[in-house]
Amino acid sequence: MTADPAEIVKLVGRFTGPDLTQTLSRIEGAVRGVTAGDCGGFLENAGAGRDVLAAAAEMKRLAGQINVTIHALGILMCLPHILEPGERVESVSLGAGNTGRDFDLETNLRVAEFKFIRWRGGAETIRQNSVFKDYLLLAEHPTAKRKHLYLLGTEHAIRFLRGGRAMSSVLSRNSKLQKMFSDRFGESFRTVGDYYADHGKAVQIDDVSPWLSELAEELIEEVGMETDD
Repeated sequence: MTADPAEIVKLVGRFTGPDLTQTLSRIEGAVRGVTAGDCGGFLENAGAGRDVLAAAAEMKRLAGQINVTIHALGILMCLPHILEPGERVESVSLGAGNTGRDFDLETNLRVAEFKFIRWRGGAETIRQNSVFKDYLLLAEHPTAKRKHLYLLGTEHAIRFLRGGRAMSSVLSRNSKLQKMFSDRFGESFRTVGDYYADHGKAVQIDDVSPWLSELAEELIEEVGMETDD
């Protein structure tokens, strides 16, 4: 399989055409009545070859790397806006997860997590779980440094943190976080809003949209969401 991204796009485009929905609808109509003996010619006419399948698989692999690239670039491009006089970077975690480090960024003055996703305000359970995980780990981290959660827009996240979603639901897909929370708080906080009301000043939530206008209108899939790390 070629490693040339332009050739990969060209191969996949041969199959999808300018409108994939219309292409698939046309194929669905044309495939009726096809027999085993007809398949070779039909697949060739449809542009459905093994080289196209390999190209699509390679495109999917490259797309996964794009999310990590956006996460890394976003953090790096925020640094000039974040760092204060006398503040020094001690560590960054630019890949998926925190690669052995506690947070995406640690300086001599702060610890921080970054989420470059655009919330739409609907049912966003996975994003809510991910944001709460970061907020909780920051809030409970034993450090005298300032704690920051940097988001691409803060309105929906803060509304969620102030809301009534059950803590058991938010933590249900992360067993390690669930155990940590239960060991520390038991049944003290029944909802996310209960916890945030008591810990709302522990973490400063900042909007990075003015610094990353290239991402402000795009929906970026979260890197490393919903893991037990």
